[in-house]
Amino acid sequence: MQTVDRFVAVSGEHMSRQSLQHVVAHLRSFLLFLYTRGYIHERIGTIDTPRAYRDELPPRALPWNDVLALLRSIDRSSMIGCRDHAILYLMAHYGLRPVEIAALQLDSIDWTQRTLRVQQRKTRSELLLPLSIQATRVLKRYLKVGRPVARGRTDLFLRAHRPATALCPTAVNEIYQSCTRASGLPLQGSSAYSLRHAFAMRLLNRGVGLKAIGDLLGHRSLESTCVYLRLQTEVLREVGLSLPPAITNTLPRRLS
Repeated sequence: MQTVDRFVAVSGEHMSRQSLQHVVAHLRSFLLFLYTRGYIHERIGTIDTPRAYRDELPPRALPWNDVLALLRSIDRSSMIGCRDHAILYLMAHYGLRPVEIAALQLDSIDWTQRTLRVQQRKTRSELLLPLSIQATRVLKRYLKVGRPVARGRTDLFLRAHRPATALCPTAVNEIYQSCTRASGLPLQGSSAYSLRHAFAMRLLNRGVGLKAIGDLLGHRSLESTCVYLRLQTEVLREVGLSLPPAITNTLPRRLS
């Protein structure tokens, strides 16, 4: 048990509490597996895990200039670069989740009406988004240059290597990490969700209402959308109250 505690303590030195919670959960499952198979004779079920609280940290949204710089840095002359650019473009300009990107199909695009149909997993609803001229160009270029030929596959985004199967949400996150490293931009510590957060902040700064932003992001409640208000620092400064003047001790000294 001391070895397990030491492993958890060392792991916590280079990862967040949220990540450490996943490590502890996997460790518990592994130890239970060892116990049920008879490799260890003591069932270890109690492992101290850090507490994490909902909305204790604000979402990390990339500045929009960094988002544009990231998209410009992607080399679209290759198939993989063309695909990666299209994926990150949709995440940044439409606030899509990795799981929603992975679920897109060829028939999700209506070229006549110029719309994109997205299945929002959390709310289990369908969202119809208008495709801008630039978004249409990005998708057409991807289908022409970046999508491998795969008979019988209707998934919009495919793996670049054989077999050309659909991308999984984890692969979308890996694409973001790969592109940020190649860009040379100071984006370490961010995740693919930073593009989604940047999209939300861009709408908020343009005066779009919270309800509309929440509907676009597929939030179940307005409470989930309100976390972005904590990032609107200029507005927070306007409503902040000035501090009262410091109170000094004016009591008379005692006579000796």
